[in-house]
Amino acid sequence: MQTAPLNTPSFNGTQYLRKGYDLIWQPNIKRFVFIPLIINFVLLTFASIYAFNLISDWYSSLPIWLETHMVSPDWYIRWTAEALNWFVTSLDWLLWPLIIITVLITVFLLFGFIANWIAAPFNGLLSEAVECHLAGDLESIENLSLTDSFKDIPRLIGREWRKLIYYIPRALICLILFITPISMFAPIIWFLFNGWMSAIQYIDYPNDNHRQPFRKTLSDVKSYRSGPFGFGLFVMLLTMIPIVNILVMPVAVAGATNLWFDHYRK
Repeated sequence: MQTAPLNTPSFNGTQYLRKGYDLIWQPNIKRFVFIPLIINFVLLTFASIYAFNLISDWYSSLPIWLETHMVSPDWYIRWTAEALNWFVTSLDWLLWPLIIITVLITVFLLFGFIANWIAAPFNGLLSEAVECHLAGDLESIENLSLTDSFKDIPRLIGREWRKLIYYIPRALICLILFITPISMFAPIIWFLFNGWMSAIQYIDYPNDNHRQPFRKTLSDVKSYRSGPFGFGLFVMLLTMIPIVNILVMPVAVAGATNLWFDHYRK
């Protein structure tokens, strides 16, 4: 049986992705992984195609847009186009990587939200199975069923909606940074913020299974910021890697549950 939670003020959150990967292959857990895996695969495939097309369209249309607006009769439009043209010409090596990273983060995050809404009942069940496994309660794993999870769908949708309410105003603030003088740093801030949100998203599953309010999840991740933050950043990084990102959702659910079990279980 697993030992009691470790009440340390800080810990390495990235290690829990490796632990999550090991957990999803356990014989008594594997059957709970299949549906989240399929949902993630389908949506990530669409996300990858959409991101590729979006980047291609931007890359081909930007020179045409600049050429058209650099001769605009309106001085402010002309000045903006000339400034952007200088930026594109001088810092092309920096601009397009930042655009690509920003698009990938935004698109994968958007599809990730959709995936989490669809997979919420299955992710909750996977989290519960992982917790039972860590506690050595193998009998309870055998009694878990999708029927019970489907009964909780209204509550689970409400929970995902609560996360969305938390996310949207903060995301808008980050997005506004893209049109400010510090826009060069906006993709980095955007990545860091979404890493934080990923930690909240996945650590909330075990708390929700125990009918704990969302504010407890926020309190938990804020109490040991470095651990959850490292975990969330690693999730975001893996989400941007093709093929690897297919496994991210179930691995993150299992890893976050292990993290919660070690540090936040009361």
